[in-house]
Amino acid sequence: MSLTFLTGGARSGKSSVAVRRAERLGAPVVFVATGQAGDAEMADRIARHQAERPAAWTTVEAPVALAEALAGIEPGRTVIVDCLSLWVSNLMGEGVDEAGTLREAEEVGRWATAYPGDVVVVTNEVGSGIVPMHPVSRDYRDRLGRVNAIVAGRADLAQLVVAGRTLTLDEMED
Repeated sequence: MSLTFLTGGARSGKSSVAVRRAERLGAPVVFVATGQAGDAEMADRIARHQAERPAAWTTVEAPVALAEALAGIEPGRTVIVDCLSLWVSNLMGEGVDEAGTLREAEEVGRWATAYPGDVVVVTNEVGSGIVPMHPVSRDYRDRLGRVNAIVAGRADLAQLVVAGRTLTLDEMED
């Protein structure tokens, strides 16, 4: 089976691309959500994302224990992980250090390449802007960049999503 990695800016259409791709694959879908409704605005965002998905899909909430949640998914499904960006933020909020975050990312990447089904991972690209002023913001940007590189490095297909359109990324050369 395969691992697809979708990255792009906020509101670029990554989640919609992932949903359409999963629908085309035809297998039962498990949507692994990492978002948490900590306020009304986030609850609204989550509700809009849920409305995009077919009701028959299974949803697994995994804001922090992502690798553990993935390990419990039955073989032969199409799995969407949406998204690594919120997951890394949640790990930081729980006090997980960078080394722990990267170990978790390695575990997620290993699971995704070994899973007997298709996996689509969604994440934000946050390294294209200015260097943030605040140390916590820089730490987040750097961690997410490293997590993205770990998972993308294992992907069969990595794509940048801009305005709902995809651009396939070449694999890294040694």
